[in-house]
Amino acid sequence: MQSVKVLPKGQITLPKKMRDKFGINIGDALVLEESKDGIVLKKGKTIFDYAGTLPNPGISIEEMIEKATEEVAKESA
Repeated sequence: MQSVKVLPKGQITLPKKMRDKFGINIGDALVLEESKDGIVLKKGKTIFDYAGTLPNPGISIEEMIEKATEEVAKESA
């Protein structure tokens, strides 16, 4: 078992050994779940985890993200 320290803004640093063991990389989503014993931290899923398993929509994931970003920018303007 490893421990981490909570910083003033609520941040923690995951030890490299644990990041490597569980394949956690920069930009990965993590999910916090409550359990009867406390908190469980799990690696979350993103659209990239499903690449190649969903039907081909005719555009790449990168293009989807770009279009979604453009739409959000339009809504914010």
